[in-house]
Amino acid sequence: MIDMNEKEMIDKLIDEYVNLQRIYNASDSKKEAEYQMKVAKAKLESFGIITTDLEMK
Repeated sequence: MIDMNEKEMIDKLIDEYVNLQRIYNASDSKKEAEYQMKVAKAKLESFGIITTDLEMK
């Protein structure tokens, strides 16, 4: 399991908050959300996490 100190956790939460703001304020929210999902998926897969089971149907 990845050990994350408090500073790293705060940094990740700030990134998440900023990304949600980008989606909310985008001229095409769906397109921005799809982009953010691609980025998150790539990050997860770079750590060997399979994302297909995480997708909502």
